[in-house]
Amino acid sequence: MVIRNLNLQDFRSFRKKKINFDEKTTVIVGSNASGKTNILESVNLLSTGKSFHAGREEEMIRNGQELGRVSGQLTVDSERQDLEIILTRGELNGERVARKKLSVNGVGKMLFNFAGVLKTVLFGPWDLELVSGSPGFRRRFLDTVLSQVDREYRRAILSYEKGIRQRNKLLERIREGEASPSQLLFWNQLVIKNGDYISSRRADLIGFFNDTGSLGNEAINAEYDNSPISEKRFEQYAVQEIASATTLVGPHRDDFIVKTRKRKQKIERNLAIYGSRGEQRMGVLWLKLAELSFVEKHSQTRPVLLLDDIFSELDHEHRDVVISTVGRQQTIITTADPHTVQGWRKIGQFLEL
Repeated sequence: MVIRNLNLQDFRSFRKKKINFDEKTTVIVGSNASGKTNILESVNLLSTGKSFHAGREEEMIRNGQELGRVSGQLTVDSERQDLEIILTRGELNGERVARKKLSVNGVGKMLFNFAGVLKTVLFGPWDLELVSGSPGFRRRFLDTVLSQVDREYRRAILSYEKGIRQRNKLLERIREGEASPSQLLFWNQLVIKNGDYISSRRADLIGFFNDTGSLGNEAINAEYDNSPISEKRFEQYAVQEIASATTLVGPHRDDFIVKTRKRKQKIERNLAIYGSRGEQRMGVLWLKLAELSFVEKHSQTRPVLLLDDIFSELDHEHRDVVISTVGRQQTIITTADPHTVQGWRKIGQFLEL
């Protein structure tokens, strides 16, 4: 799998920008605020259909413009694929329009049919939050990995999230005396069906992580802290859910914990609590390399690796681990300091912003 080129129109800081990528490794060099991360965001957007950076998708449209466009040409199994995303603020020329349109080879697609055509693994400084950050950040990581390779998971997560929103609205109406608890039955069945699938696939993914081995002299593993979903659990929390108008059980409450131990010791340590900054970075690197292997195994193709200015965040040993993966797939690297990659034989081209 290779992304050949990228075309941006009124995306973030770019009015118009076209980039041709090397089949192996492209390094994009630029100062802070030059738009390096914006380029990786646009490539990742073509992969997932979502932004890893924007709170609201209209933030990706260049200031003062009504419409932004991102398109790219891929080669997948020797076949050409053209991906395009058009972003709006919900209105064009005074008329209401969709905020996002997705297409493959000119044919409109729903998100769950669009995501995963281009497969990527993105690694940036913000990923250090995977070990020590919020549970929501870790859940989004699991969803991103699984959505790359499992169309049914993409469908299930969209259906589940919609079901939880509707169920919470109904819980609020029940609390206000405007609806009966018996009306929860439909939404209970929908979220349980989709929630079971989500939990099962997340457990499989974390099991895969734990089978990938370790880095350095410490054994690393991830422990799945899941929130089971069932009618029995809904009955158990019925009073609290109505009082809070919130669904209190299910995979939207999931988390996982990254632990480590010395090879000759039995005691494990939670890296978020007891790990040094260096050990937490090691845990994140372990997760990202496992993600790369997982996507490759389940899609039979090596995903495009996107590295956003990460080398300043890693020590020499762990930089070498990342560098060893460059060249095994198409890799796009951004950096503010070209000295961090000087002398690499695997670099196909340098681009300066």
